[in-house]
Amino acid sequence: MKLIVTIPAYNEENSIGDVIREIPRTIDGIDQVEVLVIDDGSTDKTVEVAQKAGADHIISQTRNLGLAKTFRNGLNAAVEFGADIIVNTDADFQYNGTEIPILLQPIFD
Repeated sequence: MKLIVTIPAYNEENSIGDVIREIPRTIDGIDQVEVLVIDDGSTDKTVEVAQKAGADHIISQTRNLGLAKTFRNGLNAAVEFGADIIVNTDADFQYNGTEIPILLQPIFD
């Protein structure tokens, strides 16, 4: 089973690296965990920081399209990349990535 964690991001160079590193790469019941960053036309170093932090996939939109379209583009891409499960998180630590296994537990119960 493949989990893809999607992260929409716009000018998040100061936080996205830590957000990516906080995502667990091994989770019981999951064979593969991948991180997909959807950059919403950032003008800072969001993409570079995400690459260095270990994002598996990065989609760079050429201009800012807003959160709703960016979120949708991320879901579509995650499906194309073969996700069985998709979890979305924010690039600014609004959610704790270490809690992803807790979020997934009802799927396996």
